[in-house]
Amino acid sequence: MKKLFKKQKETVDLNRRSFVIGSASAGLIMAFAPSIMSFDLSAAEAVSQEVFSPTIWWHMTSNGDVVINIAKAEMGQHIGTALARIVADELECDWEKVSIEYVDTHKKWGFMVTGGSWSVFQSFKPLSQAGAAGRMSLIEAGAKILGVKPENARAEKGRVISGNKSVSYADIVKKGKFNRTFSADEISALPIKPANKRHLTGINQDFKALDIPAKTNGTAVYGIDAEVENMVYARPVIPPTHFGSEVKKVDDSKSKTIDGYLGFEVLKDPSDTLQGWVVVYAKNYPAAIKAVDLIKVDYKKGETANVSEDDIQAEGKRLVNSSSAGTLFVDEGDVSKARVNAKENIEALYTTDTANHYQLEPLNAIAEYKDGTWFIHTGNQWPSLTLPVLAKSLGVAQEKIVIKPYYLGGGFGRRLYGDWIIPAALTAKAIGRPVKLVFTRADDSLFDQSRSASTSLLKASFDKEGQFNGLEQAFAAGWPTKSMAPSFMPPGIDGSGKFDPFSASGADHWYSMTNHRARAINNELAQKTFVPGWLRSVGQGWIVWGLESFIDEIAHKIGQDPVQFRLSMLDGKGKQAGKAPESVGGAKRLRNTLEVISNKVSSIKLGKDEGIGFAVSAGQERTMPAWISTAAHVHVNRQNGKITLKKLYAVVDGGLIIHPNGALAQIEGSLLWGASLALFESNAYKDGQLSSTNFNTYLPLRMNDMPEMDIEFVDSNEFPVGLGEPGVIGVAPAISNAVFNAIGVRLRALPMKSHHVKNALNA
Repeated sequence: MKKLFKKQKETVDLNRRSFVIGSASAGLIMAFAPSIMSFDLSAAEAVSQEVFSPTIWWHMTSNGDVVINIAKAEMGQHIGTALARIVADELECDWEKVSIEYVDTHKKWGFMVTGGSWSVFQSFKPLSQAGAAGRMSLIEAGAKILGVKPENARAEKGRVISGNKSVSYADIVKKGKFNRTFSADEISALPIKPANKRHLTGINQDFKALDIPAKTNGTAVYGIDAEVENMVYARPVIPPTHFGSEVKKVDDSKSKTIDGYLGFEVLKDPSDTLQGWVVVYAKNYPAAIKAVDLIKVDYKKGETANVSEDDIQAEGKRLVNSSSAGTLFVDEGDVSKARVNAKENIEALYTTDTANHYQLEPLNAIAEYKDGTWFIHTGNQWPSLTLPVLAKSLGVAQEKIVIKPYYLGGGFGRRLYGDWIIPAALTAKAIGRPVKLVFTRADDSLFDQSRSASTSLLKASFDKEGQFNGLEQAFAAGWPTKSMAPSFMPPGIDGSGKFDPFSASGADHWYSMTNHRARAINNELAQKTFVPGWLRSVGQGWIVWGLESFIDEIAHKIGQDPVQFRLSMLDGKGKQAGKAPESVGGAKRLRNTLEVISNKVSSIKLGKDEGIGFAVSAGQERTMPAWISTAAHVHVNRQNGKITLKKLYAVVDGGLIIHPNGALAQIEGSLLWGASLALFESNAYKDGQLSSTNFNTYLPLRMNDMPEMDIEFVDSNEFPVGLGEPGVIGVAPAISNAVFNAIGVRLRALPMKSHHVKNALNA
């Protein structure tokens, strides 16, 4: 297997680029090139001269080996294998001859991001076309060798075949001459294989993953493994407040007693990302750890030095109860009129505590200045977001920075915005040597981009006949996009400001409702206390928690079965019909998953104080829905309040499944993450900082709490969507609804702890 630590991204503008396929010393190269240049030279000349800096999607050696470039970050989601399957399936090559390479941050790769469960979804069409163009070119060249017309030949598993004659791709590359350009119009017209012609993608395919061997035999290189010559080790001193801290005085007299201690730097960051930062550096990392523990830094603290979790939650509650706060995200029908004319209205407040990423590999980066260029060694999910800020911090052009990719020991959204690179780079610039900066678990926790505490107020109205006829949802939290990518924020439909779409998605659900309003509100106290982060499932994880629990409340209020109530609203009418290519079938596909899962659990015999609850979700966004129904089987101990999650069920319609084993792993992991957030994970801000900084006090799901899982994928030929995050979304409301069905109490705070159960039972 080829190098598995290099990276970048392949989402490019097909309107401005053309495919070129040409012969080269390495064999056959297939690349994107700017249209304006690709016609000035022949494809062969362009490839051989490299005049257009081609974005090389794949190349084939004279032995028939296919190397596919991966411009995504690998963090356990098997993205390299999935993307390679797309190319290889259309190319009709032998999977045993396929390998992958991760590319660095050269501008030719375009906008680079690995997040939002977008990788397969955004890459499927262009990668399919790249493979199809290669297959067509190989058939043409192979047919010429065989002495037949291209229309009388076909490609199959690395060979071009015509009747009883065939020639291998390897021989075609050796003997043939490739000089083919596909215009942008020709690219868009390239056909993508129908499902019945695929041999590498689809729910029933099972081929080896290309990324697993290196992870299991120890050859995979993670960011924390990287080393360069002459480097020193560093550890940061995390300031008492994220914003507004200033260093007044540093006393390193005790640090000087540590063997290997070299000194410290007070960082001045032109980007203003880091405020009040001190970094200690040493000959080895243990010395750096000890030196930070002994150094004394006198600070002027920022204005949030006394902010607590209760303060943030209280502000959230104030905001959702204010009709003037925030901006409208959804406004259909007339919710206000429905409420005024209602026979009855009900409302409920749902909250979530602060939660953290706690990825296995703590943050780390090496910064090295060499030959006029800054080289950064780290694992980063969103280099295109990181590079401009890093360039500003260093005072150089972005082109003078190269981020070299490595495996990520967990990302989950924390490694999207690479703010941890900045202290490594500024320290290296200050001392004139390469710096490897590694955060301890506690450092990592204190610098984490927390999933903000959230508050959701939901209101339902019922007409004169007592039927449900209106839903209003107001939800408040700190917004990641406001802090890190404000240009991604669209205006609200009422023109009263912009909102974070990733902290609103999910409120624009797939239920048909006559009157529906959703209001997105930024909790500014959270926003100025820390940098809110994108954590796996992002806003859907807390917005749908309230929504799907409240849907159950509405169903019970009107005396309907919660599953049947949902099915009645998943009619696929109007905007809920979906659209091509990403949401063909719309709400009816979500309805199907709910019908399947309902039938699956219908025969389960429940014991005393046991219940099964349901939830539906369509994350990540309406523009890329993964249709999932979730069911949770729980037991609740009335004496001590403990909730035991016995089993989770999920029925998933993700369209065409590219890499079945990878998809299963993604859903398994996301279901367990959802269970962890639902029942265990909680942190609290105290005096402007997180109070839990390690696994002795921050308690995620443990092995002895693992539920059984039953996961079923719908066999679908529709456009593939992402599956990395959506499985998280439905778990918490399914558990909450199961608890109600088990013991008749409604829990409205995450995580659902035993004291919540006991308090509800005693209320």
